[in-house]
Amino acid sequence: MSTNQSFNNPKVAIVGAGPGDVELMTVKAVRLLKEADVVVYDRLVSDEIMKLVPEKTETTFAGKAARDHHMAQEDINQLLVDLAKQGKKVVRLKGGDPFIFGRGSEEAEFLAQNEIDFEIVPGITASAGCGAYGGIPLTHRGLATGVRFVTGHCRDGEHLDLNWKSLADVDTTLVIYMGLINVRKIVDELVKAGLPPDTPAAGIERGTTPEQRTILTKLSELPECIERAQLKAPSLLIIGRVVDLAHSISWHIPARDCLLEREELENNKKGPTKK
Repeated sequence: MSTNQSFNNPKVAIVGAGPGDVELMTVKAVRLLKEADVVVYDRLVSDEIMKLVPEKTETTFAGKAARDHHMAQEDINQLLVDLAKQGKKVVRLKGGDPFIFGRGSEEAEFLAQNEIDFEIVPGITASAGCGAYGGIPLTHRGLATGVRFVTGHCRDGEHLDLNWKSLADVDTTLVIYMGLINVRKIVDELVKAGLPPDTPAAGIERGTTPEQRTILTKLSELPECIERAQLKAPSLLIIGRVVDLAHSISWHIPARDCLLEREELENNKKGPTKK
């Protein structure tokens, strides 16, 4: 595989665009966008990032959402091969990092099978970006000695079957991608596996962008809180003791404390305290 830093031959660059904030893109990612003839981009690539693409450059939308695929993965794979064989400089632009639940490795495999020269450009992951912009460190001394990344979404027709026992670890931060649809099952299974119901939990929608929304709650109330706040994709779930740190170090956009809201609501129902 070529290690040249410019397009000398027909080839594809599979590029991570990061979690949304255009300033979190790597220098290499921006350079490749400027050099590309064609950019094939995903739904999670922000409008601000797409503004970096020169006007003369051809763009193709290949976005996918849960249960709503604009273009099937097999078609995307073939498109990349076809464009490269036409001698075009192709950037496959993906939200976050291509190798963290981004299916970038599947595209790379198909390119390799078809003898297409390619390179991989990593991006800041949604977990790192959303955690940092939400004031939630994924590891912290005394609170979390490790972190696990898992998907909360499964293929159509299949059940979400994770190793719940191994995930229910109070010393580990659990980051769940694409977990909104199955959040009730996720919570039920984690509690059944032994994770305390009062474990701090957060949902972060559109992390790192000006539209970011963060909700803070506890594990047992996470589904209700998400429903009440009407969180929508793209959202990330973070479960673990580190979530409590958001109360003191959240800096980007203030978080919504669902537990405090519930307490205030209950107090209002009781009426004013008699003296």
